[in-house]
Amino acid sequence: MNDEIMMQEALEQARLAEKAGEVPVGAVVVQNGVIIARGFNRPISGHDPTAHAEIMALRDAAEVCKNYRLPECELYVTLEPCAMCVGAMIHARLKRVVFGAADPKTGACGSVVDLFARKELNHHTVVTGGVLQEECSTLLKTFFAGRRKKQKEMREKGD
Repeated sequence: MNDEIMMQEALEQARLAEKAGEVPVGAVVVQNGVIIARGFNRPISGHDPTAHAEIMALRDAAEVCKNYRLPECELYVTLEPCAMCVGAMIHARLKRVVFGAADPKTGACGSVVDLFARKELNHHTVVTGGVLQEECSTLLKTFFAGRRKKQKEMREKGD
């Protein structure tokens, strides 16, 4: 139940990203059951390819904790993290990562690769996927369907 509550908070962040014209992905970092940081996608508005929701939340959490290592923290994100974000999570030494929708194109928690499962890495994080999967997935699908519709309308106006 707690996972669903925290994922709802991540979904609120994803909706903020959507309002800003970004791909709707949101994240929260939790320590001892309390949200200490939030983030949503900002690569377009920030002209920053690293400004994924997870990275934004990790940056804020590190500032709150005054440490780049977050071993007592859990990160909740609406979309399965990519390789860049998983790398940052491993460096942060997160205790746990929880995601909503799987990402069959860039997911690094099992969909394309499973970086957390690599025994060679020096830190191992517990991963839980599929929390509020349908809601997280629907938000993304609706966003991209709307974007495709707008692009089609623009092409038709141009003809």
